[in-house]
Amino acid sequence: MIIAIDGPAAAGKGTLARRIADAYGFHHLDTGLTYRATAKALLDAGLPLDDETVAEAMARKVDLAGLDRAILSQHEIGEAASKIAVMPAVRRALVEAQRSFAGKEPGTVLDGRDIGTVVCPNAPVKFYVTASAEVRAKRRYDEIVEAGGRADYAAIFEDVKRRDERDMGRTDSPLRPSEDAYLLDTSEMSIEAAFQTAKSIIDTALSRNA
Repeated sequence: MIIAIDGPAAAGKGTLARRIADAYGFHHLDTGLTYRATAKALLDAGLPLDDETVAEAMARKVDLAGLDRAILSQHEIGEAASKIAVMPAVRRALVEAQRSFAGKEPGTVLDGRDIGTVVCPNAPVKFYVTASAEVRAKRRYDEIVEAGGRADYAAIFEDVKRRDERDMGRTDSPLRPSEDAYLLDTSEMSIEAAFQTAKSIIDTALSRNA
């Protein structure tokens, strides 16, 4: 069983993916972290972020079992990841690794930007999790403040819109819902409500495959 979850930044797809994986005992992969891990490896080695051949070689060395969300969530790493994520060779290398992960038993949950459309187009269950840019920016703002940091809502809102434009506008694997994906708009939906909706759909798919 492969469950593909796509959507823009801060829509709640990662939280939902982890809830689903925990509930069913499935393996979980935040595919965005694979790009961040590649970027961090380049930064740590003092290598350029604009050399596609070098970046691809580093992408092929990423250990999917050693992805540390706390470290890889740093803003500097995210900025670097956005530069290499547009490179076709890097995307091909990481998609290969992600597809290999997707074959794990008894099941997997992958979340990212192109899971249902590119990485696992034949996944039996696909979700596209979204929310308005305003809501997603507010979530990021609250997250930073609650962690004791200082945040500028207007700057975060502009950053969210820039990321959307970059993700949806790139020529290689743009962010878009798969035609057969279930849409979950979390603008006014709690994560618990989203989880219960997703669980109902997954249970139906599992009963069909039983």
